[in-house]
Amino acid sequence: MEIDSDYGAFTEKFLLQQSPSSHDLPLSGLIFAVKDIYDVAGYVTGFGNPDWARTHPAAESTAPSVSTILRGGATCIGKTVMDEMAYCMFGENKHYGTPVNPRAPDRVPGGSSSGSAVVVAAGLADFSLGTDTGASVRVPASYCGIFGFRPSHGVISTSGVIPMSQSFDTVGWFARDPVILRRVGHVLLQLPDVPPVRPTQLIIAEDCFQLSSIPSDRVKQVIVHSFEKLFGGHLIKHANLGDVVKDKVPSLNCFLDKGNAGQEYNIPSLAALSSAMRMLQRHEFKNNHGEWVSTVRPDLGPGISERIWEAVRAVDDNINACHSVKTELCAALTELLGDAGLLAIPTVRGAPPKLQTEPATLETLLVRAFSLLSIAGVSGFCQVSIPLGMYENAPVSVSLLAKHGSDGFLLNLVETLYGTLKEQVESLDR
Repeated sequence: MEIDSDYGAFTEKFLLQQSPSSHDLPLSGLIFAVKDIYDVAGYVTGFGNPDWARTHPAAESTAPSVSTILRGGATCIGKTVMDEMAYCMFGENKHYGTPVNPRAPDRVPGGSSSGSAVVVAAGLADFSLGTDTGASVRVPASYCGIFGFRPSHGVISTSGVIPMSQSFDTVGWFARDPVILRRVGHVLLQLPDVPPVRPTQLIIAEDCFQLSSIPSDRVKQVIVHSFEKLFGGHLIKHANLGDVVKDKVPSLNCFLDKGNAGQEYNIPSLAALSSAMRMLQRHEFKNNHGEWVSTVRPDLGPGISERIWEAVRAVDDNINACHSVKTELCAALTELLGDAGLLAIPTVRGAPPKLQTEPATLETLLVRAFSLLSIAGVSGFCQVSIPLGMYENAPVSVSLLAKHGSDGFLLNLVETLYGTLKEQVESLDR
């Protein structure tokens, strides 16, 4: 397979920096790229689709999140390929091509922030900006073997970012190492430098790890042993997250009989959570873009086309229940974790799918993946996907979640933890 020097990750390249660049700024000397969903003044925001680009003018101003990073001293080198209208998590785009996954070139890079993950994994940028509504930073981070951070919902402005579903949209970012991940986070979140807080507990979601096709010694045990070594085994607790959600989120009852086919692959309450999230996402996507889709009738790729038209034609009547589920889940997980508690889950359920997998197979994978991905999505909690090396020639990861507003705590913790995690992975691979 011949790999293009930029891995097919960019839609356009340019150089953008605040002048004069000062050496004492927090992100001085760092290079980044942005997903083609962010406004950059003078450029059309393409949203992953040529018909969208053709029917929209160039942005008049730059998204505040991009401006914040530029003011922090970093240099932007261009815009990156994304899944059409951000409505997929695999990274394949029939118009602009599928960016090559540098860690597993025969597999998808993950999406919808595919190009942003690839530029970082390939070493073409130090970090990049993506967005995460349903999964679009966490999945490509996992599939490309890098760090991906989804912040607490609402803590970073999404102004100047094309909305997908406002109840879940977040500005997320990728990095190859936890120090840069934290530095970027501190700038975007405008956090003061404070000493790291010791975690009070790590809850291992046992039922979620049972959904993973990766052996537990490559994922769960790595985080358990590392945490024991750094903070002590007495802080490690085990829980069945599905039971907590079932008991504490009563508004899920009306979703329990929907989309739960194949129980052996699922935890019923988390499958219901996924149904509620996807319903609200569809509803808001339709409100945002339904008129444009119906009027322009854009050329859309396989799988994406069906999903977008399903959203545009949907008549969802349980929207109030979806909002109740959000409130109840946030309260339930806040009670479970407390102030400095962490929840460990697999980021995804297995290896990245191979390129050119049938759309119907991908759709099944997407629905199953959402049982895990909707936990942070619906609660609004922050989540970080942490790379744990390779297993059978594909990247492996684990995720940690912390309560809403604990972003600084989570970023500091990953930096503290990662050296030990890496040693654990290396000892397994020897």
